[in-house]
Amino acid sequence: MDKEAGCCSTHLIEGDGTFNAEGLDSFIKQVKMAECGLSYAVVAIMGPQSSGKSTLLNHLFNTNFREMDAYRGRSQTTKGIWMARCVGIEPCTIVMDLEGTDGRERGEDDTAFEKQAHFLRLLWCHDIGREQAANKPLLKTVFQVMLRLFSPRKTTLMFVIRDKTRTPLENLEPVLREDIQKIWDSVPKPEAHKQTPLSEFFNVEVVALSSFEEKEEQFKEQVASLRQRFFHSIAPNGLAGDRRGVVPASGFSFSAQQIWEVIKENKDLDLPAHKVMVATVRCEEIANEKYSLFVTDEDWCALEDAVQSRIVPGFGRKISSMLDAVYPEATYFEDGVRSAKRRQLEEKLIQLVQPTYQLMLEHLQSETLDKFKKALNDALSGGQAFSIAASDCAASYMTLFDEQCKDATIRQADWDLAKIRDKFSRDIDSHVAEVRTAKLSELNALYESKLKEALYGPVEALLEGGGDDTWPAIRKLFHHETKVALSEFSVALSDFEMDEQAKDELLSKLENYAREIVEGKTKEEAGKALYRMKERFTSLFNHDSDSMPRIWTGKEDIRTITKIARSSSLKLLSVLAANRLDVDADKIGNTLVLALVEHKKDKSTSFQDPLASSTWEEVPPTKTLITPVQCKSLWSQFQRETEYTITQAIASQEANKRNNNWLPPPWAMAALVILGFNEFMTLLRNPLWLLVIFVGYLLTKALWVQLDIAGEFRNGMLPGILSLSTKVIPTVTNLLRKLAEEGQKPATADSQRNPSNHPQVFGNFQGVTTGDTNGFSSTASSDLTMENEPEFTSPSRHSKDQ
Repeated sequence: MDKEAGCCSTHLIEGDGTFNAEGLDSFIKQVKMAECGLSYAVVAIMGPQSSGKSTLLNHLFNTNFREMDAYRGRSQTTKGIWMARCVGIEPCTIVMDLEGTDGRERGEDDTAFEKQAHFLRLLWCHDIGREQAANKPLLKTVFQVMLRLFSPRKTTLMFVIRDKTRTPLENLEPVLREDIQKIWDSVPKPEAHKQTPLSEFFNVEVVALSSFEEKEEQFKEQVASLRQRFFHSIAPNGLAGDRRGVVPASGFSFSAQQIWEVIKENKDLDLPAHKVMVATVRCEEIANEKYSLFVTDEDWCALEDAVQSRIVPGFGRKISSMLDAVYPEATYFEDGVRSAKRRQLEEKLIQLVQPTYQLMLEHLQSETLDKFKKALNDALSGGQAFSIAASDCAASYMTLFDEQCKDATIRQADWDLAKIRDKFSRDIDSHVAEVRTAKLSELNALYESKLKEALYGPVEALLEGGGDDTWPAIRKLFHHETKVALSEFSVALSDFEMDEQAKDELLSKLENYAREIVEGKTKEEAGKALYRMKERFTSLFNHDSDSMPRIWTGKEDIRTITKIARSSSLKLLSVLAANRLDVDADKIGNTLVLALVEHKKDKSTSFQDPLASSTWEEVPPTKTLITPVQCKSLWSQFQRETEYTITQAIASQEANKRNNNWLPPPWAMAALVILGFNEFMTLLRNPLWLLVIFVGYLLTKALWVQLDIAGEFRNGMLPGILSLSTKVIPTVTNLLRKLAEEGQKPATADSQRNPSNHPQVFGNFQGVTTGDTNGFSSTASSDLTMENEPEFTSPSRHSKDQ
């Protein structure tokens, strides 16, 4: 007993396997363990030789187990099993320090001692994942002992990982737990525990500690934290909380001795030979070395970088050669271990190259798919049928992809390419479907455009004509153009190898589009019905049968012209009132004539308005464009807006009549003949009066033209009289003066050549008079005005004289 430390220890089992019963009894008395009853806990530690077990126990429980002297080399310090009372921990806790496994002092095949069950285990961090170095066979033995010798109770297995590296504990712990579960699953179990889970026997915990030699302060802090977990360990949920089957402290010595005898006599608990452990450690070191060399190999790094951006020809062959060169030839080690480690290395290397291989396949998929898209587009641009082009290109590039995948296959890896090939096939099918949809859409748009061009303008022109043959012509046009378009469209669709149902749907869609064009244009024209009616009326009213503009001279029958123009407009309204694309005959025209024209002749009060309705007889509501009520309203508005045109024509006709009628009324002419008979007879008896009257007529005519009497009276009677009163005397004076001057000039000029010149002058005057009276009067009046009174000169006459 160490008096200073207050720690008491004893050698429980000697190095040769002898159980120290006396020493245990003495120990129990010294620590007064018998007085504890059931309030005590036992902790045992196991691990490889020189792994720091005693050092950990001394720091964790303040014990005084002998530790290895590092300066004297690695050697066995603990032989057999030592036990001690933990200092400062309640309840009473007994700790056992076990001899390390895999020690050279024991030899390769010695199994005399390494058969014990241990409950607290220490291992190096880099041993996790190993087989023999991590003492997995020993742990398997522990499980076997517990299943055979003890009833189910939860014993805590605490795995202490020493010399923690940068690898996070959360990454190491799952691997450790998975290994433990596999060991438990592989252990042969008694019939009673075939389905018993690991959690019924063991509570597994994992702790990681820093290196004692390199990070001593961190090690001590972590150990101090771990120590706290051993306080009150027998409490519920504590490390030793399961108290089922606990032996009273007074019988601890006898119980331990009996357990040891049972273990010693059970030969099935022998541990594997030392050479297996050595082979395991050495083969794993070689495998790790080869793995590191492969990771840093220049050829591998160059190949990996190249695959990041492009396809590498011969990828599979190159990778396979690299893997063949890297596998270790551990000839002198145990065959089973060597084969297992080779498989593990192969798996690790294959996992390493798998991302690069997957990237290579992605490049192959992308590049081959791009080539397929271009080839399909070129084939379609060259005029090849879609179904043939798609089938040929798909088959060709699927074969190319299979060849490229074969070239990229790694011989050592058994990877199935079925999913990758299926994905590439789906990508091709998806692109074919997209192109197919786009081509069908383009084809449909092309024939829709043709139909619109063939129907839109002609239907508009026919509706503008608005006659009895309008709708038969529209129906004929619709059926003909639709039939032609559907026939051509059906031929074009045969290149796509469509099923009949899909083909019929597209043809039906195109036919409906043609119908929509006609119906839409009809509806549009119906919305402009009033404008079209006014346009029709104006055209017929203001132009004759030769399409020449009418001049309202007074001879035209405005009433008849108006009736014809309005009847034609009414016919146009009946044409636009309904969509007759599917209806052959109706009574709309007759109804409109009866209600808007004939009812004016019918003066009876029993007349019933047929337009007092919102539907047409024999016409479905869906085909109605202008309801009867709307037709009546449009006709009333049409009449109001065309009345002005008619009024203007009538006014123009009356004005022309007034301007062109200078003769007196017939009755006045008859009165003149009767009352002026005597004067007429006088003129016949004395013809000289005829000459006088004729000369007076010429003078009056010249005066009429010179004064522009008709023009003066255009602005009204009173303004005309006032204007003429200021002009008549100067004009007459000038006219007479001019005549006198004209009469003197020939006499003066001819007096020297011909003394008797008067007949010549009269003859000239007479010739002018009989030849062109208007010319004479105009010339005379113009000359007079220009010489004497320029303010009364007519601009037109003045220009002519000049």
